[in-house]
Amino acid sequence: MKKELLAPAGDIEAGYAALYYGADAVYLGLKQFSARATANNFTEEELNEFVGFAHSLKRKVFVTINTVLQDNEIKQLINNLDICKRCKVDAIILQDLGVAKIVKEYYPEIEMHASTQMAVHNKQGALALKELGFSRVVLARELSLSEMKDIATIKDLELEAFIHGALCYSYSGICQFSSFESGRSANRGKCLYPCRAEFCKNGKNEHSFSMKDMALEEDIINLPIYSLKIEGRKKNALYVAAVTDYYRNILDGNGALREKEQNIKQIFSRPWCKFHLKGKNKDVTDVKFVGHRGLCIGKIEDINDRKIIVTADFRIAKHDGIQIDIDGMEKPYGFSLQKFRVKGKNVWEANAGDKVEITLPQKIEGLKKGCAVYLSSSSYVKGAYGYQKPRPKEFIQRKKIDVEVMVFENKVMAKSCGEIAEVEGIFTEAKDINKVNEAIKNAFAKTGDTVFDLENIIIKNEQSLFVPISILNDLRRKLYEQIFIEDEKILLNDVEPRIWPNKQGWIVKVDDVKKASLLDFDRLDEVILLINPETDLYEVMQLPKNKVRIALPTVCRKVKDFDKIISKLLDAGYKKWEIGNYWGLSVLPVKKIDLSFDNMIYMFNRYALQKAKDMRISKATLAVEDTLSNMETLVVSSPLPVVVVVYQDVPLFTSAVCIRDNSCKDCNQKPTWIKLEKDGQKYEALSKNCQLMMFNEKAFCMAKEAKNIKADFYRADFVYKNYTPEKVKLIMDRLMHFEDAENCTKGNIIRKNEVF
Repeated sequence: MKKELLAPAGDIEAGYAALYYGADAVYLGLKQFSARATANNFTEEELNEFVGFAHSLKRKVFVTINTVLQDNEIKQLINNLDICKRCKVDAIILQDLGVAKIVKEYYPEIEMHASTQMAVHNKQGALALKELGFSRVVLARELSLSEMKDIATIKDLELEAFIHGALCYSYSGICQFSSFESGRSANRGKCLYPCRAEFCKNGKNEHSFSMKDMALEEDIINLPIYSLKIEGRKKNALYVAAVTDYYRNILDGNGALREKEQNIKQIFSRPWCKFHLKGKNKDVTDVKFVGHRGLCIGKIEDINDRKIIVTADFRIAKHDGIQIDIDGMEKPYGFSLQKFRVKGKNVWEANAGDKVEITLPQKIEGLKKGCAVYLSSSSYVKGAYGYQKPRPKEFIQRKKIDVEVMVFENKVMAKSCGEIAEVEGIFTEAKDINKVNEAIKNAFAKTGDTVFDLENIIIKNEQSLFVPISILNDLRRKLYEQIFIEDEKILLNDVEPRIWPNKQGWIVKVDDVKKASLLDFDRLDEVILLINPETDLYEVMQLPKNKVRIALPTVCRKVKDFDKIISKLLDAGYKKWEIGNYWGLSVLPVKKIDLSFDNMIYMFNRYALQKAKDMRISKATLAVEDTLSNMETLVVSSPLPVVVVVYQDVPLFTSAVCIRDNSCKDCNQKPTWIKLEKDGQKYEALSKNCQLMMFNEKAFCMAKEAKNIKADFYRADFVYKNYTPEKVKLIMDRLMHFEDAENCTKGNIIRKNEVF
């Protein structure tokens, strides 16, 4: 299989570097709606020129519009999609179902790629997105080689997988940690990475969730994946050049070259790992240190006051950056190399193999023999990745226009694209009308820095008048400044109006039938039961059948484990189901059942809700990380009934990375609760069956605010944590009177929109 090497570009320089060093395609973001909102990203002018250059090399450009959009942002989305159309991008990488609906219906010439933010982690999820019109799916990073091979059996669907770069602790797209901690949502491209902070676990401080970097190296040859993706839209051109060059050499049959690997580690690198490519792997976090480590060049062999002795494994020079691992320090100790000696002599440069005496800027506590020493910045490497790029404006993609010029005795006018410009003057008869016409053509052919290319010009000069060149140039500038080329204006009007009265019913969600045993079912519209492969069907039958909705979990790595229980429940006549991930669309007979969306299939705008209705979804649950004002907008404008969650122990993240102290071979995989603390905030993590979910000690509750929302349904969740039937009843009694539960948190409900 021919493979595509896909490189990141946080700015146009990184894009040029990626192409120069062998990227087959580049992915990048515009100024809005990018999951790397803090990258520089591209303006329309930069995108236009970059796509033109890439296409001249027969390479592709993909634009990321891979965040969720609130309802008031749809107009700006259309502007961004217009930019993508004008600039002739090859595909859009997206997460939001509302964006998918608009792209598919109004921009069919642009391919849709499903972002890794859609959390596709099994074959069934990929199949579902193919049915929704996606030509490519970006797989979850957590997958093993065998899982990738299973998904790769799907015909006519391109697969894309990350091969190098930073890792998230959570499955991408189902992490709400940053959002609930600070109002900066990962689903909005604004993650503050609270997972990399130091936590106290079992009385010990460590970076429990701080991931190493992924580096699949030569294993990429065996991946059954078409597009091999490098992470790094927040990295500079030097990093992009080095990583792209490294993997280009591997794909071209040159192997993983040691020197190129060393260069990458020096430019930016945490410790490397293969993640779960070859199966379960606990050695994927760096619990002692955070941030850029660099290239290890040796260990301290001797210490004398402020001087250390190291045998360098790599060339070093004055002003290079050095870092040293010191136990007890959260980050390595770093400094600029100013004074060092080889064989007793002061030098400017030392070669690999030299025993080097380095003078530290000051004496450091905790320094000892055996501490690892890293090269974190190298002047040599900085100069090793030059690249060529086109001359400015050389590859602007131009739009052909027609111009009509009319000459009168007292003015000259020009028309194009519905705009008219004119310049007044006194014009007399020309000596040679052919020269005048030629001058007019030449003047308007000078499109300069504009995106226009003159295709046809019509000249109406019935009196054969002469027009000076200065006047023609002035007229051309005026006309071209007035023209703003737009695609046909899209007026979105295909969201159905709300046509039913507010029901304001109540729904309870549990993962154990016993939790709901004391509730008055006459007061409830539904009881949602979250099942697992061990769910006791006899207990399910204890609930009134007309009230029960069966829920599938968001993450499911072994779908076959659910086949039997799903089949039995369907055969038993359970027709109401809920899903929290797209894989559920493939395992359930959607056309024959009443299917609802849980809040992890994000509904942030009415177009996403309309797409859900188009998919035969009966009702959708609004995102718990959304803002109150956006929820209020959606409740009154949604084309299908909506559910507002008023109480929930919010899964801050869901991860395939284990933090249990025992080894995998000694693990019983049974539910284990782990208490953690950070900056006085307490958390509880549930480890079960090689999956970890973390929760705030306090539940999310917005019953007080929900009273004024007038939703179709209000929902309270009592899943994951150990609720007694008595506590469930007590909390529900308060919630149904729109009173908050005790000791709760509000998330983004009380934050201003601009924060989110």
